[in-house]
Amino acid sequence: MALTDIAVRNAKSRDKLYRLFDERGMYLEVSTTGGKWWRLKYRFGGKEKRLSLGVYPDVSLKDARDHRDDPRKLLAKGIDPSIERKVQKAATVERAANSFEAVAREWYARQAPGWAPSHAEKIMGRLEKDVFPWLGGRAIAEIKAPEVLTVLRRVEARGALDTAHRVHQNCGQVFRYAVATGRAERDVSADLRGALPPARHTHFPSVTEPAEVAGLLRALDGFQGTFVVQCALRLAPLLFVRPGELRTAQWTQFDLDKAQWRYTVSKTKTEHLVPLATQTVVILRDLHALTGQRKYVFPGRDVKKPMSGAAINAALRRMGFDTKEEITGHGFRAMARTILHEHLRFPSEVIEHQLAHRVPDALGTAYNRTKFIDDRIAMMQQWADYLDKLKAGANTNPV
Repeated sequence: MALTDIAVRNAKSRDKLYRLFDERGMYLEVSTTGGKWWRLKYRFGGKEKRLSLGVYPDVSLKDARDHRDDPRKLLAKGIDPSIERKVQKAATVERAANSFEAVAREWYARQAPGWAPSHAEKIMGRLEKDVFPWLGGRAIAEIKAPEVLTVLRRVEARGALDTAHRVHQNCGQVFRYAVATGRAERDVSADLRGALPPARHTHFPSVTEPAEVAGLLRALDGFQGTFVVQCALRLAPLLFVRPGELRTAQWTQFDLDKAQWRYTVSKTKTEHLVPLATQTVVILRDLHALTGQRKYVFPGRDVKKPMSGAAINAALRRMGFDTKEEITGHGFRAMARTILHEHLRFPSEVIEHQLAHRVPDALGTAYNRTKFIDDRIAMMQQWADYLDKLKAGANTNPV
């Protein structure tokens, strides 16, 4: 007789495993501990075989019967349900290993060690936010160009056109890696060239007129926030390094007696030397009394970590500056580059080396941390003196 829900529910454990049979080869197997498993008994190629249909009560009597019918249909076609299940399981495992997300994370793991941490974080953040939710589980070889375009349009629709272009670029890198590793035939993202409107790249806002710089410097000196952030604000125009390099500066990189700061440039992975003006050393010595026992020169709320990447711009906004139109933490670099060349008349190659830009020379050297070092030492001191004069209201005409 066919089983009933009541009979299945009331089946108790016994001293030995036993079975309650249903129709068409299905039965319930009850263990000595009370566990209940649905099984299907069938014959294939003259051999008796069994197939699991699930565990009760997760799989009800009705669901178990539904699960039974599919294998029986395969038997009618001359297919062994056990073999078919193994094939499907293997296909599922292979599909998961070759999904867009799996390939993307593998590509990322290989590339990220050569990137700056902030750059690596941005790339994975874009993939996790804008791509994985929609394409992550798809087999990368099956993804078509229109599907990628839908993802890009979704990013564009929220007003992040530049991000959409970057997502397009990252998807292309993943697809090309999949091609190289034999998991895709081609980079379908290449078909989307021109599908997005061109992004308008804008420079970081900056203050480059000496009279305006004077007001900015006085505002920085008058900042009412924490001493750590105030020091970072005062040092930003004096050092004009990248904001991420300033906020992650470590005390072990500084030799205040020699007035030097040595660190590895985040973009070029090259060593860089920053000569420190006397004004800079004074600020750093004051700050050393507070944070000198810490790893970072500018520790954050968690003193084991550096100051937040948003701290400088947040402080500028608190002082009333528009970080979209007037000045940002990165804008101090443009300010120094412009005034050092146009007003203090320093050669552009000296300035570019101090900015840690790649400046190929006649010998093909892309970057040399000590190139023009004497000129750079003089420039950094003259720059600090010039900023002091601006704050004091001195004549701002070109030297």
